[in-house]
Amino acid sequence: MRLLMNRAQQVCLTALIVLCAGCGWIGGAARPPWIDGNSVQYPSSQYLVGVGQADSRAQATEKAYAAVSRIFKAEITAQAKDWESYLVVESRGQTNTERRLTLDNVTRVTTDKVLENVQILDTWFDQKARQYYALAGMNRAQAESAMVERLAELDRTIQTQVTEARHTQDKLSRVRNLKRAAKNLVLREAYNTDLRTIRSSGQGSPAAYRVAELTAELEQFLATQYGIAVEISGEQAEPLERALIEGLTQEGFSVAGGGSAAGAAPVELSIKGTVRVRPIEVHDPQFRYVRWCTDAVIEDVATHRVIGAMSKGGKEGHVTEREAAAKAVRVMQQEFSSDLAHSVAAHVYGETDLPVTAAAPSGCPKETGAPLLSR
Repeated sequence: MRLLMNRAQQVCLTALIVLCAGCGWIGGAARPPWIDGNSVQYPSSQYLVGVGQADSRAQATEKAYAAVSRIFKAEITAQAKDWESYLVVESRGQTNTERRLTLDNVTRVTTDKVLENVQILDTWFDQKARQYYALAGMNRAQAESAMVERLAELDRTIQTQVTEARHTQDKLSRVRNLKRAAKNLVLREAYNTDLRTIRSSGQGSPAAYRVAELTAELEQFLATQYGIAVEISGEQAEPLERALIEGLTQEGFSVAGGGSAAGAAPVELSIKGTVRVRPIEVHDPQFRYVRWCTDAVIEDVATHRVIGAMSKGGKEGHVTEREAAAKAVRVMQQEFSSDLAHSVAAHVYGETDLPVTAAAPSGCPKETGAPLLSR
């Protein structure tokens, strides 16, 4: 008998817990004032909130979080004029500097951090309309404290990077520290925009540097102190060398072709490459084919050390041999010249390492046979 009573009590207790858990979603007679943007319990001077409405609990909660997120995204987009040029993905000529931050990426990074302070403050279910409502929000004071701490940490990092850049004698270290400082400053400006949104006063915390200032300093140094010499030989060398120079110039470097000095800037890197385009026999009555291959070696001029290498190869076909060769050139300009420019820039900026080989690459074997294609 006692066992049956205990079991009955457990069932009742479980039912009570479930009922209480759902009480927040059970609609009362009164519609909560926060649905219409008015709340004594969560005043706008102390809370930044967003409301979600949907046919289900989960969707209402998700929409409430999204409503808060949109507030920050809109502010970042509106305040990004001073540093948006650094973020825009450029696509002039054959290059596409995908390494650079985009506005969407920065917004996502900062907003994700801000949303760590957001929670569901209240819920309500309209039984008549069968609609769920959720109120998401953050306590402004708590969020402000976390954001100020985050800004202070970024300020220390940026100051260290700028100081090292301006005092080092190593050119590569200077370039990398300036690049990293500018990148962190973009992130810092986005966080500062979030801080202005969090504070009811709308006041932020000014930075010691401006993005445009550090970017200009980096560009000036690259143009006058960090030159790159490029020399490509072989069939169709001229269009590939031109595309490589264009890609490196787009990345901000002072570049000269034919292996000559890069204008007023001392040459720090030398890129030497070979290209071959040869006709091949393929059992295809409608098309003619060519095989192309490219090799490149990147050398540090001061130490004469090979710091990277790249090899590419492929096959292209068209109705005539000349058209097949022209198609191969277009492919090489993208897959070789553009990719090589990206790889060199990523190395110089300290983002990724170049692949290092002990000897020259072998993308273009030293075989003989088919005659060279004429230009």
